[in-house]
Amino acid sequence: METDSNGFTHRQKWRKVAYGGMQPGYDDNYTGESFLEDMVMNANVVKRDLLKIMLDSVSISQYLCIVALVVTIWTNTLSMAINETSLLKLDVVLLALGFSVLLLTTNQLSLDLIYKYILNISFFISGLYILAPVYHTLTRSISSDSIWVLTVSLLLVHLFLHDYSGCTIRPPGALNNPKLSSNISLNASIVASVLVASRLPSRLHVFAIMFFSLQIFLFAPLITFCIKKYSFRLHLCFSFALMGMTLSLTYQLHHMFFILLLALLVFVSIVCPYWLLRVQEYKFEINGPWDEAKLCFDITD
Repeated sequence: METDSNGFTHRQKWRKVAYGGMQPGYDDNYTGESFLEDMVMNANVVKRDLLKIMLDSVSISQYLCIVALVVTIWTNTLSMAINETSLLKLDVVLLALGFSVLLLTTNQLSLDLIYKYILNISFFISGLYILAPVYHTLTRSISSDSIWVLTVSLLLVHLFLHDYSGCTIRPPGALNNPKLSSNISLNASIVASVLVASRLPSRLHVFAIMFFSLQIFLFAPLITFCIKKYSFRLHLCFSFALMGMTLSLTYQLHHMFFILLLALLVFVSIVCPYWLLRVQEYKFEINGPWDEAKLCFDITD
């Protein structure tokens, strides 16, 4: 309280202070009429465009088709519709196409890096061939029903934890390593591949299917990431062509599988973007003097 020259007592004007204790004449939890004048509603809410969200969801649909293609090859190999020779030829073609796309879409490839890639792939193929007998007999004592349940569960874990905005291995020139969830997703896909390979009749079959699966799960995300970074239009063309091919192959494999995949693609590419856009209308965010202070500089500098 303050007293003027005429003897009248006036209460001090309230002011907002972050620290300093109670102000005389006001309770500790008092807020003046000016407290809410600085309130801002939905200051950080980004207005989204439906077409932009649908185009961004193409990466998810693309990888769903890649996994569906792997499952299709697995099924045809287990049913002996694809022999080991054809599968090895497919492996060589995929490896050559992957390297070609990597060379055409990446500007940061040097001769040393290419030599390092070739050396690593050589060790990788040699290790797979040596371990093929181990994979062949690894789950001999486990029933087939348990194998299929584990395989489906691991593929669901793989899809749930996969990094759809990045890749499973560090691309050329990148500074950051893949996320932990991406590594867990990759491990789940590798274990699923081992379980499927252990049900094949010969060691060459095991080597061929493991080489195919690891090429897809390890290098396909890197290739698609490089394509998207090189040209978004090329990324869309490749994705739609992949979707068409996958739907065609799954339709020949099993009609129910085709219907489930088509419904999943429609849900991811159309329903989810529209759903996200509608949910944004109900978003309510308020900012004001009660918010925590945010640093405007890097504390490490």
